Amino acid sequence: MSSNVSANCTPFGDNLSCDFIACPPFPDDPQKCQIIIAVKRGVASFSLFGCLFMIFTIWLFKKYSVFSHRLILYLTIAAFMDSIAYLMGELHPDGPLCDFQAFWLTYFDWVVLLWVLAVTTNLFLTIVTSIRSEKHEWMYHMVSWIVPLGISLLPFMNDHYGPAGAWCWIKHGDTAWRFGIWYIPLFVLIFLLLIVYSYIIYKIKKQVRSWQGMYDPDMEANKRNLSENVKPLIGYPLVYLFLSLFPLINRIQNAVNPQADFALMILHVISSPLQGAANAVVFGLDKETMSRLRPHQIRLAFLTHWYPDASLIREYPVGYASDGDSHRLQFPRFGARAPPSPSPRPGGKMARLLQHSYSLPFPTGTVPIPTGRHLPLAPDLVAS
Repeated sequence: MSSNVSANCTPFGDNLSCDFIACPPFPDDPQKCQIIIAVKRGVASFSLFGCLFMIFTIWLFKKYSVFSHRLILYLTIAAFMDSIAYLMGELHPDGPLCDFQAFWLTYFDWVVLLWVLAVTTNLFLTIVTSIRSEKHEWMYHMVSWIVPLGISLLPFMNDHYGPAGAWCWIKHGDTAWRFGIWYIPLFVLIFLLLIVYSYIIYKIKKQVRSWQGMYDPDMEANKRNLSENVKPLIGYPLVYLFLSLFPLINRIQNAVNPQADFALMILHVISSPLQGAANAVVFGLDKETMSRLRPHQIRLAFLTHWYPDASLIREYPVGYASDGDSHRLQFPRFGARAPPSPSPRPGGKMARLLQHSYSLPFPTGTVPIPTGRHLPLAPDLVAS
């Protein structure tokens, strides 16, 4: 067994007898490691639930049909798996279980980073070059899932995985491997992210200023593109950059001073597993997502999954009206006669779905749908 801070070895005959130290960073105060592990697990649990919330919402409202939201979905899946790595048990002695935990953590840390780069690349292509990268989605998958596998297998050579503080990763004494496998690439990529992200923000502000003035169809198309493909993604790289700060500082301190700093380690274990929870906050603050997270919208979204042919129906408050080709729902006063309609017979499947969607009886009315046909309400919803 190689000598490192996680083992206390004494001569025993021709061999070394090694006892595992429960808390390598603070051997004289093991309680600190228990605190670090508890904080790490607690934050990882929040991230796990945040990722589940995002995956469920994307599925429920079928956001995956839009490429930008599929990128968010892939990033969320990676953050979900990364959270599992931080939820894994106590610090293990050097061996297969510790190596597996270290491999899992290295792999999904890299997957998260590369999906953040994919999101940033898509933003750059959309804003700066006006190129839609959706047709290259398969390339994003190849890079983001396969490249990390090769990188995370490298430390198995010469047994560089093992106890690394309060969890398993690259061993404490292998500073060159730590920086070569993770921190130097992370430094470079974060620097590039900052440059690209700053330029993207500059281009967005410049475009918004140029849109002020007279109506232009091309300008309106650019606005829709910004709303659909840029705004949902803009916060995720920024979150990643912020959360990378304290782990980076802690590992630099580890390389400079062998004595661990408890405050820095706490900030490290708060920041590293927080990716999923922070992404969920950004996701939930999106105006379009917030507008859908209401009981009647959620109920109707479930109906579109259970009854696919009802996907054109949307639910609005009574009295809602909109011009143009958008959906509209209006109810005349009580006792008014419903207009004639060439729609399917009253009481049909679609009308029953509407009846199921609303919990209170409503007066006479019709629901225009995009085909131009009017769908009458079920007879038992019509006021006498």
